[in-house]
Amino acid sequence: MTSHTLVGYARTSTTDQKAGLEAQLRDLEAAGCTKLFQEELSSVASKRPQLDAVLEWVRKGDTLVVTKLDRLARSVADLVAITEALRKKDVALKVLAMNLDTSTPTGKLMLNLLGSIAEFERELMLERQREGIAKAKADGKYAGRQPTARRRAEDVLRLRAEGKSANDIKDALKISRASVFRILAEAGDEGAAARTGADR
Repeated sequence: MTSHTLVGYARTSTTDQKAGLEAQLRDLEAAGCTKLFQEELSSVASKRPQLDAVLEWVRKGDTLVVTKLDRLARSVADLVAITEALRKKDVALKVLAMNLDTSTPTGKLMLNLLGSIAEFERELMLERQREGIAKAKADGKYAGRQPTARRRAEDVLRLRAEGKSANDIKDALKISRASVFRILAEAGDEGAAARTGADR
């Protein structure tokens, strides 16, 4: 494989029109991508095999190219994790719609800002949570901490998004399988809950 390959990744959800995927591929080819990865899957699908494949395929000096940021990452935290994986392999990221290129100083700065925004949002959320608890206590309405399994909901959803099975999640978080299924169902991910049930 030659060095400095421009590698494109395109993704659409199962509800998108085929034209959306074709447009992405066309833009990626126009940007000079000589290797293309593509997938069409539900926005709640836990695994993105082609994204995993492209992250495995790229090598030092390559550039991963996407048309828009939301084609690559589902959240700022997801973006930070993906870009960290790319950074470790010395692979740049280019987002056409944002004119973001992490091989440039400006692009690196923009990416660092996104990471800082993610941390800022988390701090704000925690602060609002603390203020809400304090107010509830002052009003005599604070019911105390949630049951352990409910407090682990964020961890359950994160592990599921990483493709972990119900048993993996149960063992990692020390909660019951029933709690895992309930949290997935409450998150509106009935399909994932059902699929997790098949991971016995």
